[in-house]
Amino acid sequence: MEAKSDAKDFPIVCVGGSAGGLDAYTRLLRHLPTDMGVAIVIVNHLRTVATRLHEILPRFTKMPVELITERLVIRPNHVFIIPSHRDLHVLDGEFRLKPISKPRGWPDVITVFLRSLTHHWDGQLIAVIVSGYDGDGAAALCGIKEVGGITIAQKLDTAGQPDMPESAIASGCIDFVLSPENIAQEIVRIAHTVSRAG
Repeated sequence: MEAKSDAKDFPIVCVGGSAGGLDAYTRLLRHLPTDMGVAIVIVNHLRTVATRLHEILPRFTKMPVELITERLVIRPNHVFIIPSHRDLHVLDGEFRLKPISKPRGWPDVITVFLRSLTHHWDGQLIAVIVSGYDGDGAAALCGIKEVGGITIAQKLDTAGQPDMPESAIASGCIDFVLSPENIAQEIVRIAHTVSRAG
């Protein structure tokens, strides 16, 4: 049992975005060390096309980049990418995929994943909302803070499409508003604090 609980107490960083998100993801990953002991989960909401992030992002980080499959074990020092047309959940230290609950209109995959984390993950939670249309993720940010998590929005003038970070800021539950490079610095600071506390 000990190993199981150990496997679930490292930080998870959920980076949610859509339009213009690729620029933010690459700038963020370029500035993150590969051995921080955190899992990075990129929840990019795409309505119509399959994701290619798992092919593009390995150019910007030495961490392994994996497209999430059902029951994939969540591990630190990895970058995980949500597949298109799926809702993402966590349970028992693994990813779980479900058919998308909102197939029409703007998806709410970021909100769905963040809510799952608040219920099923023991480690520190860091929610990052970057460039994108609509307001996916904003509805779950207060819940992240309620369980002691940290919330970050991309600075609007650094975002290709500011709608999503703007909605996040409007929720009243954002701790930091930063450029992607400074978001990376903040994640590093939090990871060091968590590892010292452990």
